[in-house]
Amino acid sequence: MAGPRPRLRPTVLVVDDEVLSLDTLNRTLDEEFDCRTAASAAEAERWLEQDDIRAVISDQRMPEMSGVEFLTRVRERWPEVVRMILSGYTDAEDLIDGINRAGIYQFISKPWHPDQLLLTVRNACRLHQLQRENALLALEMKVMTPTLEQRMQNRRAQLKRNFRLDNIIRGPQSPLNRVCEQVAQVALYDVPVLLTGESGTGKELFARGLHYNSPRADKPFVAENCAALADDILESELFGHERGAFTGAINARIGLFEQADGGTIFLDEIGEVSAAFQVKLLRVLQEGEVRPVGSNRRRRVDVRVVAATNRDLAQDIRVGRFREDLFYRLAGVCLHLPPLRERRVDIPLLARALLNELIQTLGKPCRGFNDDVLECLQAYDWPGNVREMRNEIQRMLIMTPTDQLGIELLDPRVRDGAAGANAASGTTRPPSAPHSPLHSPPPRPGAGGLREQVEALEEHLLREALTRHGWNKSRAADALGLSRMGLRNKLERYGLPVNLPGNP
Repeated sequence: MAGPRPRLRPTVLVVDDEVLSLDTLNRTLDEEFDCRTAASAAEAERWLEQDDIRAVISDQRMPEMSGVEFLTRVRERWPEVVRMILSGYTDAEDLIDGINRAGIYQFISKPWHPDQLLLTVRNACRLHQLQRENALLALEMKVMTPTLEQRMQNRRAQLKRNFRLDNIIRGPQSPLNRVCEQVAQVALYDVPVLLTGESGTGKELFARGLHYNSPRADKPFVAENCAALADDILESELFGHERGAFTGAINARIGLFEQADGGTIFLDEIGEVSAAFQVKLLRVLQEGEVRPVGSNRRRRVDVRVVAATNRDLAQDIRVGRFREDLFYRLAGVCLHLPPLRERRVDIPLLARALLNELIQTLGKPCRGFNDDVLECLQAYDWPGNVREMRNEIQRMLIMTPTDQLGIELLDPRVRDGAAGANAASGTTRPPSAPHSPLHSPPPRPGAGGLREQVEALEEHLLREALTRHGWNKSRAADALGLSRMGLRNKLERYGLPVNLPGNP
């Protein structure tokens, strides 16, 4: 059986007219390298023509020509070979001449130390390998450029398809229809846009819709939440900084305005920035220039600004919290996104779309919602809007042990909120399913004897407590002043299920 293939050793050429010196160099280098020796420049060139030489070491003082002259010829014909010169003299003119004319990698002084010589030649061969790999990489990148460009074009095309306005989920009578029409009109014109609306209404989604339906769609879209950062950090993020501009700035940084050059920058929560930062931002918007932190040089930028806020900026202007001139710089067009409670007709469509998305993300199959769940979702006001609904549906999907989402999985605040909304609107049907084991009508006074009425009331209280606490028996038992075992015994007594699928 054949042994492991021996590792190929780099080939090194040594040129010296002194036989003793040549032999000593050969014995030292032969420990790690395939060494070729030549007593003249002509013999050395023959080796270079017929062998894969990685590095060459030449003595400086030779009768035919100097080492610098020989290595200059090597540089012209075999530029990839790493060149080193061996000399017992340290004439500064020789050093400069060698560097300028021959591109010398290393001067090796006589007398040399074997370990130092091996390290120098080892590094020279590594340099040769890196140069070869770099050349191959450059060639590969040249070949790959059209492929990379095609990938970028495909990526941009995919983003344009994803953020088409007709992909936004809404019903035929949705208030969002008017907003989408406005976005389609505004997107074509290079004006700043201010999006207003409650948190979770989809302001970033519409900002991306503005960008990818505009003439700037092939350029960058960048986003920053202005409420999340202190002024100095926000200034660095948006405008960039120079190296050493502040403690921790070990490298220069290009700001988001420059990164978005030619495209769109989305400034979320713009109403939260301080008065001092409003002045800096106003200057950038007026002049179309940014000055990185720690720099005296201004840089021109061409960006479209889309800003968003959940605040009443008109009120903030009246009380002096927000600059009026900045407002008019940001609000070339102002678009308001309605909250989810004002577009209840969209909730069933949106809930199903969110569920399908989460099924793909979590990899958990599900057939969908029960009808009573959709009624409850549609009745609830959703103060956190789409973001809150997505979190609720995600929790339900994770918690259910079945392939369908029932009302018992809903958070009590959603059920109670929907029940309150139905009561206020005069809706007769409660949001809980009438056949659910968690729901039962209250006992009618005078129905049966005292014992029967007490038992009926106790059973009703048990059901209501379990409904209120999402079938969590520990919390329901605490609310009723019972032990967990006591609650279990009463459930068995009244024929209620001890364990409801999907709940603790």
